[in-house]
Amino acid sequence: MRFNGEWLSCDDGIVRPAIRGEILADDGSWKTFEFLVDTGADRTVFSAVTLAKLRLQPLTAQEGISGLGGSADSVIVETQIRLTRETSSKVVFRGQYAAVTQLDSLDIDVLGRDITGLFSAIVDQPGDVVCLLGQRHRYTIEHV
Repeated sequence: MRFNGEWLSCDDGIVRPAIRGEILADDGSWKTFEFLVDTGADRTVFSAVTLAKLRLQPLTAQEGISGLGGSADSVIVETQIRLTRETSSKVVFRGQYAAVTQLDSLDIDVLGRDITGLFSAIVDQPGDVVCLLGQRHRYTIEHV
């Protein structure tokens, strides 16, 4: 299984590893978003903009979620994330995910280790590769 991503040029001019995915909204439709592939993030987190577009009802509020930018208020929502394999088939991840509630707290959704930890995450900027590998896909590191 392989999920291909890309090096995405963000609004601040910095290029970051990202994978396009879909999130199930409250009305049953799938909305497309870019996810930062963050190998240091403990969990997947949606931005406040994404939370508003999905119109999901929070299960509970959290005291806050923290990262390099500090702490932000957040909620927990239950939904599904769908990623597209290299074969064009879809894989669904069901779960409870955090979402920040302040607009300036997070500008891109984060794909954290609750999902990326199921795969080998490759974020190779010089090689122009961003992907998640699992099952029958492998990679090797060679000295050339």
